[in-house]
Amino acid sequence: MLTGHNDVVNNQSRPVARRHHTVPRFYLQGFSEAGKIATVRLPGDQRFPQSVGDAAVAKDFYAVDGHPDGPDVIEKALSEIEGLAAAVFKKIAGGSWPLGHEDRMTLGYFVALQATRVPVQRNTMDYLAAQMLRLQIGASGKTGLRKQLEEHGLEVSDDIVEEVWEQMTRPQGPPVKRPKTVHIEQMLDLSGKLIPYLVGRPWSLVRFERRSLILSDAPVGLVAHTNDKWGMGVGFMTAWGITFPLSRKAGLLMNSVEPQIELGVPVEKVHQGRADWVQDGTAKMEKFFNFHTVQGASEWLFHHPDDEKYVPTDLPNPRPVTLQMSGGPPEFDGEQWFTGGDTKDASTG
Repeated sequence: MLTGHNDVVNNQSRPVARRHHTVPRFYLQGFSEAGKIATVRLPGDQRFPQSVGDAAVAKDFYAVDGHPDGPDVIEKALSEIEGLAAAVFKKIAGGSWPLGHEDRMTLGYFVALQATRVPVQRNTMDYLAAQMLRLQIGASGKTGLRKQLEEHGLEVSDDIVEEVWEQMTRPQGPPVKRPKTVHIEQMLDLSGKLIPYLVGRPWSLVRFERRSLILSDAPVGLVAHTNDKWGMGVGFMTAWGITFPLSRKAGLLMNSVEPQIELGVPVEKVHQGRADWVQDGTAKMEKFFNFHTVQGASEWLFHHPDDEKYVPTDLPNPRPVTLQMSGGPPEFDGEQWFTGGDTKDASTG
């Protein structure tokens, strides 16, 4: 359950923040010029400049209605974390590398949080909930659906059953929107669990002189192993590497742990930056970073006004969710999958 943050001051005189950046403003500024950032909407047909203050903004995205510290308590807490991360970004830009243990943990948590706080994560949670409900309703058949509606005190006609059936069993599932707090809880929990898979990797800082990096609305890129012939997907634990553009001229590559395991390097030394290094930003490395940035994007790409040439030409369509359900039927015929039992069990799980 969400609780108050002791480090967040409950200042009743301060206006409630309602425009929430899902990609932090300070982070966007590293890809901007004079407060402006170029924006591309996938698949690339819409391109326009906008203010950094307007990019990656959603109204009340992290709002928690009724919280004793105010509805923007999470937004304020995120702002404090962003302030700590911005200080680490500044150190890196000033030439500090490798990072000390505390700064490494701060940056690692910031990356983990950026992977979990974005809209595509919330969309995916809603999508999965919709698909599970679709499967439950579809398996119970129209008879089970009718019984469920009647148990809610509704007068049910055949036309109503057909209308609700079509809505509940469509391929995208019923229109399910879980409470925002469900995503916020997951964001706070999962970001902490992801840290070991980030800070335990050897990090390389890639600095670019002639070429530039772009950013997306979901900027953490997962790099699959080259021997992944089956396309089974990649996660934070199984990824060969993880990309994270720090600015248009610097990128963080969290490399494979396999060499460290083979050499028997203790994870404590990795945490101290003993396995980290600096790389020159080649054309190949720019394409590598920008490719994975695009692959991780949901709907938006961002770049410096002078860097349009570094946006790949072959862009995908928007991807509102990070995965798709498979193995279930594309449509249901209205018949119960199971007989001889209570249809309520099949329709409610």
